[in-house]
Amino acid sequence: MLISIITSTYNSAALIEDALDSFLMQSYQEKELLVIDGASQDDTCIKVEARMKHQVFQMISEPDKGIYDALNKGIQLAKGDIIGVLHSDDVFASPDVLSKVARIFEQEPEVMAVYGDLQYVKRGNKDEVIRNWVSGASSSKKLNWGWMPPHPTLFIRKACFQKYGAYDLQYRSAADYDLILRFLYRYQIKTAYIPEVLVKMRVGGVSNVSWRNRWRANQEDRQAMKVNGISYPLFASLWKPLRKLKQFLK
Repeated sequence: MLISIITSTYNSAALIEDALDSFLMQSYQEKELLVIDGASQDDTCIKVEARMKHQVFQMISEPDKGIYDALNKGIQLAKGDIIGVLHSDDVFASPDVLSKVARIFEQEPEVMAVYGDLQYVKRGNKDEVIRNWVSGASSSKKLNWGWMPPHPTLFIRKACFQKYGAYDLQYRSAADYDLILRFLYRYQIKTAYIPEVLVKMRVGGVSNVSWRNRWRANQEDRQAMKVNGISYPLFASLWKPLRKLKQFLK
């Protein structure tokens, strides 16, 4: 079973090598990497080519409409049965992440998506944990009240994208949330939860760099809720950020 990992990059030279190394260290061998670069002006592409020499990977570098456009390009190019995302400044938490994910998909053909837990780490030190996102099992009730699995830990069968669509580019920061609600809530695909940290994510995401961006992201979250049939989008959009408070508890 081939797993395709999509990495979107733009001027990512400072941290891309950590992400690539965490992919290369995966014990699971049936894997491919797709690097979708947005015409970087730094050494991103040079570093990717040097690190991935003799490995199974594809890379394109051209202007795009942002991260979700890049991910959609990767989905179209992916040859794997399973698709996951590894952001250019994130790393897999251990060398056996893909092996554990593949085992579930192989043993449970009815499972359409697998996810786990996420750690937010300091940007300059991926070993210094700032927040722990312990996901728990999915349910329609939890989704209806603002819960979601961590997108960076989510692995989805390519057939789901082919049947239900990819990332909606009308969203600037909530296309991942819209996709999650579409797959898990509206169409109720079957999921499996791995109660372990699968990905370490450096702080400093696009939607959280300012209060203005956070406000816009909240508005987009509410729109995604309405589109996908969440019963009380206003209350759910208020609960969604409040759920994050417990992630700071040690």
